[in-house]
Amino acid sequence: MSNLAKDAKKQSEPYDFVQIANSSKFKQLMSQKKRFLIPLTVFFLLFYFMLPILTSYTTILNKPAIGSITWTWVYAFAQFIMTWVLCMIYVRKAIKFDHLAAEIVEENKLEGAKNE
Repeated sequence: MSNLAKDAKKQSEPYDFVQIANSSKFKQLMSQKKRFLIPLTVFFLLFYFMLPILTSYTTILNKPAIGSITWTWVYAFAQFIMTWVLCMIYVRKAIKFDHLAAEIVEENKLEGAKNE
C-alpha cells in the first residue's frame, strides 16, 4: 500500500471526540491553556486601553521623555513591541499545546483500535 493510501486510511479512521473531550488529559490541557491565555489577554487589554485612558483623563504622559518626544509616543511605541512579544510567546506556547493535543488524539485512537 502506498504512503498516500496509508495517509488516506489514517484520515478516515473515526475518532471518538466525546471520549477525548471527557478524558482527564484533555481537561488538563484545557486548564493549562486557560491558565495561560486569560492572564495574557487581560494584560494585553489593560496595556492597550491604558493609552487612551491616560491620554484622555490625565496629563501624566504629556511630559517629555527624550528631548521633545513625550511619554505618550514612548508608550504607543511600546504597544507595538508588547504585541510582537506576546505574539512570539503565544506561538511558542501554542506549539506545545498542539503537540499535547496530538498526543491525546493519538492515545485515544490507539485505545479505540485496541477495543475493536
